Amino acid sequence: MDLLSIILWPLKWVVELILVGWHSLFAFLGMAPEDGLTWVLSIVGLTVVVRAALIPLFVKQIKNQRRMMEVAPKLKKIQDKYKGKKDQFSREAMSRETMELYKKTGTNPLGSCLPLLVQMPIFFALFSVLNDSQTGKSGVGPLNEALSEEFGSSSLFDFAPLHMSFSSAMSAPGGPETGVMIVAAIMVVLMTASQFITQLQIVSKNISEETKASPMFKQQRILLYILPFVFLFSGFAFPLGVMFYWLVSNIWTMVQQFIIIRQMPMPGTEAAKEREERLARKGKLKPAESGEGDTLVIEEKRPAQRQQPMGKNRAKKVAAKPNTGGAKPVNPAKSGNPAKAAGANATGQMPPKAQTSPSKPAGSTDPASGSQSPKNNGK
Repeated sequence: MDLLSIILWPLKWVVELILVGWHSLFAFLGMAPEDGLTWVLSIVGLTVVVRAALIPLFVKQIKNQRRMMEVAPKLKKIQDKYKGKKDQFSREAMSRETMELYKKTGTNPLGSCLPLLVQMPIFFALFSVLNDSQTGKSGVGPLNEALSEEFGSSSLFDFAPLHMSFSSAMSAPGGPETGVMIVAAIMVVLMTASQFITQLQIVSKNISEETKASPMFKQQRILLYILPFVFLFSGFAFPLGVMFYWLVSNIWTMVQQFIIIRQMPMPGTEAAKEREERLARKGKLKPAESGEGDTLVIEEKRPAQRQQPMGKNRAKKVAAKPNTGGAKPVNPAKSGNPAKAAGANATGQMPPKAQTSPSKPAGSTDPASGSQSPKNNGK
């Protein structure tokens, strides 16, 4: 047993357990145990179980993607800072600052690939189970020799064996297996289209304008056109049973992304605007979501009116005035003459007195009018 078989052994056991479990369920419901459709539906059930188990990782992937979108402008600043600097010191400094930014924000650049990386061993385990069943070899778990023979000889539509691939159908000893080639080609097209639609949803609707100016968006655009070709060329080499798993997994991802983008879009994206419009039409848009909540108005503090210094006698007169909504009495404990306090204005202060120029003595002549000012007789 080689190293790869040792690594895949526990995964093959789990894959066989899930396959046999679904196969027994469909046989119990009345489907023919040896029919290829029964095994195809068992593979679909395996995909559903695996993808449902990966939902927590997918949620973690979504959170990591959002953090990556948030740090994209800061990452661009670091790259612009060292743009054109090819020396080793600058390269190391840029790498160090980038890793510090990832550590500070809790971002993992490879976090978006985590669900795919986890699925790859399961994918190869299913591939190994199909290869073993082709020769009638019993599995490492619940897939006994009889079930292995059924699985290995099962065919879709009675002309497309699940263990055959497009390439093996072309080089079949009895001539090309046209049925297998047609089914494989259709599945490759569906796999490529589903992957392209999934990436297109993200790139076109769930990326903000700031992120579109970052290098990460350029990588997303490259993946948009490269990944379909990966499916296009690699799909012809895998058996139909593995391709069914791959196709159902892609459809699951496409629907999952559609729900996430529709219900929990990235802030500031086109998908977020469309969601706000839908909620506004239904009258369910909250102020926190629309950004039109109650605005807190902060009133500017008005400067307090400066109190004129006053003597003891005048303070008594002001204190004698009743409090009618104006300023509070200066000294409410003492009361003055009400008759004299009646001359105070609404602010509690006495009206200003007529001012005379201190530079003009009594009895002097006004140079402008030529008249003589009256003398102050002390009245």
